[in-house]
Amino acid sequence: MGFFTEMFARPRPQEHQRYRSALALLNAMSNADRADIGIKPADFPRIAREMSIR
Repeated sequence: MGFFTEMFARPRPQEHQRYRSALALLNAMSNADRADIGIKPADFPRIAREMSIR
């Protein structure tokens, strides 16, 4: 069955990988860093989406 899964699986779009790495970068920031640039954790998905499009 692994063969069929590999045969029909589509590769992830590059944008999705960039979104995940941007979100990981935002989550790795300290609270002081977040306060310096004025973002809140609720803004992370929106900011990561904007970062991945660029």
